[in-house]
Amino acid sequence: MSTITENVLEAKRRIAAAAAAAGRDGAQVRLLAATKMNGPEAIREAIAAGVDICAENRVQEFLEKSAVNAYAGCDVQFIGHLQKNKVKSLVGAVSLIHSVDSEGLMREIDRRARDRGIVQAVLLEVNIGGEDSKSGAAPEELDALLACAGLYPHIQVRGLMAIPPIVSEKGGNLKHFRRMFELFVDIREKKYDNVSMDELSMGMSTDYEDAVRCGATIVRLGTALFGPRHYD
Repeated sequence: MSTITENVLEAKRRIAAAAAAAGRDGAQVRLLAATKMNGPEAIREAIAAGVDICAENRVQEFLEKSAVNAYAGCDVQFIGHLQKNKVKSLVGAVSLIHSVDSEGLMREIDRRARDRGIVQAVLLEVNIGGEDSKSGAAPEELDALLACAGLYPHIQVRGLMAIPPIVSEKGGNLKHFRRMFELFVDIREKKYDNVSMDELSMGMSTDYEDAVRCGATIVRLGTALFGPRHYD
């Protein structure tokens, strides 16, 4: 077994254990491989090892890898910050866009989806840590943003996504994960047009087990599967 295969199997084992510890079924949690800066062969190996989803942070990388069928046989999603002028490259090409944080972006996705005669699934990104350096809607802005979804019949809001602050201590993001789950449940109990709270995307390589214990349905792993990225 190669390292990527071993890492995927270990991540799935830990997800199942964390889910069981919280009284959940591990099958409720999907493993997303964050494939940024990893080539087609590494991606194909991760898919063969059993990842549930592949996702990119950058539209250009997605297009380049799609052109060589790097994601063949796997669900493909988009997890990065999305500019409106790049929307046309993603709508209908990925199953889920994780990073919608404004009505303007929602409107552009709806327009492109209408042109293609489809409904595009999206998640609303929440800036749960209130960090100036990160995108995402503030928790108190969610109600207004969710209300806007009813204006755009060619999108469907399927849930929430968050990238909590970087922390050094173990369990440091538990408060953010718990708050995200509270928002998720609260929204699910309300009635918004074009909104269904099915997915809660949170948790990355350093904290995904905590996220699973707090209710995540998708965890996004890059380094834990592929090793450290090299930005030189």
